[in-house]
Amino acid sequence: MRVVIQRVSKASVTIEENVVGKVGPGFMLLVAFNDEDTDADLNFAVRKIVNMRIFEDEQAKMNLSINDVKGAILSVSQFTLFASTKKGNRPSFTKSGNPELASKLYDQFNAKLRATGIEVQTGQFGADMQVELVNNGPVTIVLDTQNKE
Repeated sequence: MRVVIQRVSKASVTIEENVVGKVGPGFMLLVAFNDEDTDADLNFAVRKIVNMRIFEDEQAKMNLSINDVKGAILSVSQFTLFASTKKGNRPSFTKSGNPELASKLYDQFNAKLRATGIEVQTGQFGADMQVELVNNGPVTIVLDTQNKE
């Protein structure tokens, strides 16, 4: 599982000219799964995301979590995070998860995030989406559950 975490002032996702998810301050998450991902990976990612201290405190130090700032999350599936660019000029996506499994994992991941009490908006798995965001900082963190550091 890979998650790109972006601290945002605002973010939205649109499908066929309809805004389907929109948040103010918080996180924009781009999320991808592979076939080896487990419930333990989902739990690890949720725990890290909810507790990650990347919002500034009154001394302008990144010391506050999304809970501390009462932020929201916009979660968007992004299978291309597992792209391999080693051969040729056309990326390979064979390391991306089976779409049926990935869709279930995406739903479970978002449910686990919501269970923490944080507002979670989403895109639509597999849809052609337009994503807009204002990256605050900019702050962007990549979380890979295969490299639990």
